[in-house]
Order: sequence, then structure tokens, then C-alpha cells
Amino acid sequence: MNKIYPDAVSALEGLAFDGMTVMAGGFGLCGIPENLIVALRDSGAKNITAISNNAGVDDFGLGLLLQTRQIKKMVSSYVGENATFEKQYLNGELELEFNPQGTLAERIRAGGAGIPGFYTKTGVGTLIAEGKEHKDFNGETYIMETGLVADVSLVKAWKADKEGNLIYRKTARNFNPMMATAGKTTVVEVEELVETGELDPDQIHTPGIFVDRIVVGTFEKRIEKRTTREA
Repeated sequence: MNKIYPDAVSALEGLAFDGMTVMAGGFGLCGIPENLIVALRDSGAKNITAISNNAGVDDFGLGLLLQTRQIKKMVSSYVGENATFEKQYLNGELELEFNPQGTLAERIRAGGAGIPGFYTKTGVGTLIAEGKEHKDFNGETYIMETGLVADVSLVKAWKADKEGNLIYRKTARNFNPMMATAGKTTVVEVEELVETGELDPDQIHTPGIFVDRIVVGTFEKRIEKRTTREA
């Protein structure tokens, strides 16, 4: 089975549709599937539910889909760098499901593992807990959170072989590995593609069984917030 596609547009062919749920990996602007996000924008799919740690910035990452109002709902833990997001949310034009960051990661991991729900202490006694099942274990109160799955997971990795085995670099390992397991279809963009067998098996983070499509991209790798000091 050939998993290699010539570009991001062809890698998403037949996968984008109105009302779809999409996972997009990365942390801030580090390790985001920037080429696949542009291709999703250009597909014209609307009413998207986007599951991502953050919403990019106004003119990059998922912020591009907010600009075109293709996202109906965000399931996120941090959205503080995006003025477009803020405006749409405060105007009632965008739904938001806030999650503690660790809870979001575990919901995605659980979805990929086929676990429909789990209990956590995080959020007990806060707005996060409203409307959720509470249960006591060993004298402590927990709330139930549900696992998350997506129609399509958009993943960024450093290296892949032609079977789809993946290696990530550093902060790009945030959310990408678990999202790769939680998509009904997983599409990956990589910086480098090698022959099957060239990757050290002990260094592989995501086995190729989870990967359906691969595209080699070129990356801008923006810095989300540049901080400098005087010499």
C-alpha cells in the first residue's frame, strides 16, 4: 500500500467535508501541520470542529481557518495568542470547549486507545466539572471525562519511512503522537522521508500502522512570541 502523496492537497483529497472533526497536532506554533492546515482551508470544508491544544495565531496555523470562518467549534486548552478567536468567541460566533491541558492530552490518548471515558481529579469544584459525572475513589472526588476521536488527524513529524513509522523532534512530540492514534484517518507531513528499514526501531515514536497518508513538506516554523533582551 502506497502511503506517499505528492502534496498536501492530494493528501487530503476525499477526506474533507462539512461538519468534520479534525485533530491538529503541535504546541503553540511548534510542530504544527502547517501545510495540511492550508490545504484544509483551501478545501472549503465548513462547520469544522477542531481539536487542538491552541488555535494558532491570527494569520498562521489554525488561525487561517478562523479567518475564513470554517471552524464552528474549538476543543482546546489555550487560545490566548489569537485575537480573531477572541473576537469570534466573545461575539458568540464560535463554540469553545475548554480543557485543562493534561486532560485534553489524556482525552485524545484515551480515544486512540479505544477508552470511552476515564476519571480525573483535575477540574473538580470548578466550571470544568459542571454537568459531568462525579464519583468518589478512596475518599477523593473525581469527574468523568470522555475520550476524543476525529474524522481526520493532521500530524507533523520530523522523519518518516515509507511505511509511516514516525519520529518527532522535541516539543513537536506534544499532542502529535496521541493524535496520530485517534484519527479515523491520519495524514502526516514530514520534513524527511527515508526508505523502510532506515529508522532505528528503538527511536520510532508512532508505528506506521496508525498512519494512512504521508506528504513531505517545506516549513516556515514561525516563532509564536519572540522575546529579546538588550545586549
